[in-house]
Amino acid sequence: MPSHDFLMHSRSAAEGVDELLSLPREAAGWDWMSFFVRRLAPGGSYILLSHSEEAVIVFLGGKCVADWGAGKQVIGERENVFDGLPYAIYLPAGTQLQLKAETICEFAECRVPSTARHEPRLIRPQDAKASLRGGGNASRQIVDLMPPTFDADKLMVVEVYTPSGNWSSFPPHKHDVHNPPGEVDLDEIYYYRIDRPGGYAHQRLYTRDGRRDLTVTVHDGDAVLVRDGFHPVVAGHGYNVYYLNCLAGSARLLSNTEDPDHVWVRSTWSQVDPRLPLVGPEASSKKNRAMGH
Repeated sequence: MPSHDFLMHSRSAAEGVDELLSLPREAAGWDWMSFFVRRLAPGGSYILLSHSEEAVIVFLGGKCVADWGAGKQVIGERENVFDGLPYAIYLPAGTQLQLKAETICEFAECRVPSTARHEPRLIRPQDAKASLRGGGNASRQIVDLMPPTFDADKLMVVEVYTPSGNWSSFPPHKHDVHNPPGEVDLDEIYYYRIDRPGGYAHQRLYTRDGRRDLTVTVHDGDAVLVRDGFHPVVAGHGYNVYYLNCLAGSARLLSNTEDPDHVWVRSTWSQVDPRLPLVGPEASSKKNRAMGH
């Protein structure tokens, strides 16, 4: 399959459009996820009625008034994804969300077919579970928004921060076979933001049998569709990389299989990269200490 079956480019906010990225599942060519990125100008509004889908809205930056049936609430703290931990709203099937932007507001929206009955839920920065994973130059920060333990039907959602020059999703892993508990078949979206203009990352999409070995270069606002196979990432030197992962598939588990050719690298990890975490209270304290505050 050519690279355009995996790599999707967003429209620029400079074009003045509300919808920066549009990937309905029919266009993406898979059974589960539809994915959108939207931008509202101050005073702009958006209504989502989930019908026979469950959905999650992850606020990338900005502040808005939101009402999902629990009364109007002002939500949003970070200016962009590198400015702190997120707000998100989970919507089960048959719920309505109304948003009105107080500042420029950008958010990602992921939807999957569902008729299950669950409760809508606001996920606040203090609800997100941040942790560090890997070691050496394969260290990254994980922010769990909707892990398998979250009360939902199919969706799982996580944010990942990878420092300049580091590898992520490493050792390479795959989740394309339904063989629980060891592995389940999941489609996955990687939605990228880069902390500086001109920044980039590389993502390798490959299978061990050689059927595919494709490397794509991603820039700010790009999305990669992981359909099967292994999919490690490396951040370009000088650029911190964020990606939002949305996953859904044959079971609500994150079980995967690592590439046995590369599992040995774990034995070389002696410590986590001291630049981490990149966001959150601990990161803010570290920055203040460095500036003499």
